[in-house]
Amino acid sequence: MKLAEIIPLIQLEPLVVIDDLDYEIKTVCGCDLMSDVLAFSQEKTMLLTGLTNPQVIRTAEMTDIKFIIFVRGKRPPKETIELAKEKGINLYLSPKSMFECCGILYQAGLNSESMRSLI
Repeated sequence: MKLAEIIPLIQLEPLVVIDDLDYEIKTVCGCDLMSDVLAFSQEKTMLLTGLTNPQVIRTAEMTDIKFIIFVRGKRPPKETIELAKEKGINLYLSPKSMFECCGILYQAGLNSESMRSLI
C-alpha cells in the first residue's frame, strides 16, 4: 500500500518527510518494545509506536524502517525529530490509538509483522 493511501486512513500529520508519497509499505509493526522491533522487523515495514524518545529512531535505523508513526497524538521531542532528519527517517503523527491504527490498516490490506523468526 502506498503512503499516499495510508495518510488519510489514519489522519497522518507529517513531522519529517524524506520519502515521497509513492513509497510502498508492505507490513506494519505496532509496538512499544524496541527489542520486539529488532527481532521481527521486515523489509518496507512501518512502525506505529507511542514511544517518542531518540531510541525509536536508533532502532528504526538498525532495522531499516523508514516510517515511524507516533500514535495518540504524541509529539516527539526536538532531539528525536533532529535525529530522524539526520538518519533519513520519516516521522508522522496520528491522533488515533495504536489499536485503532492497526485495525484500520489491517482492514485496508496491510499485513502484520510475521513471527517467523521465533519458529
